Amino acid sequence: MTEILPPGGVVLDADELDACWADAWRPEQVAERLGGVDAPWCIAAGWALDLFRGRQTRPHGDLEIAVPAAGFPEIRDRFPECVFDAVGSGRVWAEAGAEALAATHQTWLRDPASGQFLFDVFREPHVGGMWICRRDEGLRLPYEAIVERTADGIPYLVPELVLLFKAKTPRPKDQADFDGVLPLLGRARRDALSGWLERVHPRHPWLAKLAG
Repeated sequence: MTEILPPGGVVLDADELDACWADAWRPEQVAERLGGVDAPWCIAAGWALDLFRGRQTRPHGDLEIAVPAAGFPEIRDRFPECVFDAVGSGRVWAEAGAEALAATHQTWLRDPASGQFLFDVFREPHVGGMWICRRDEGLRLPYEAIVERTADGIPYLVPELVLLFKAKTPRPKDQADFDGVLPLLGRARRDALSGWLERVHPRHPWLAKLAG
């Protein structure tokens, strides 16, 4: 991802976004279409926490998956009937070309017939099979250490990393997610999240709760 966004793109207001995400998919729908994909993709963000908990605990306005950037073409090829729009800094580049993709890390899958967005793909930095954190390039972990699976095989990002990304500017739903998941985190997960927060968001208020 570069630091300079390309020209163009459109800004969608909150009402437009809500309308465009009204038909967002659920994890099992994406998992069915991505069966057999070699790239180590996984469900991310709020849905990942619910997969970890084993049940849906709140409404989700969208669905995010993460994939190594080099594996994105394999994801894209599974949806020839749809288009991918690049997203960055509040702007959307429809049917993104190479320049927009290189300048962003988010890609929204859109059904061109309905105009609805179905899910969001995070194209993650990596070196081979080693995941690299976008917020601290020194934080690097093998994909096999950060992806877990539900009983029926849906891959999801481990909760301690989901919460690290939610910690930057926690919204009410992010705080609720943290409070709800915290009792389910064992000591090893708490210690891992504490160490990452100290690196990325020193003096974060969640650190005190994790130490308890």
